[in-house]
Amino acid sequence: MATVSAIRAKDNPFEARYQALIASGKPKKLAIVAVMRTMIVTLNAMVRDNKP
Repeated sequence: MATVSAIRAKDNPFEARYQALIASGKPKKLAIVAVMRTMIVTLNAMVRDNKP
C-alpha cells in the first residue's frame, strides 16, 4: 500500500521511477514491484546510516 501511495504522490522520486518503467514498456504490476524494492533498499540505507 505504501508503494501505491508513493506512486500517486506528485514530485516524488518513486513516482518518477514508476513512470519511467511504464514508459519503457514494463507491465504495471512489474513496475510496482520494482518500486517496492527501490523503497526497501532506500529505507534500509536510511536505517543503516541513521539519517532521515
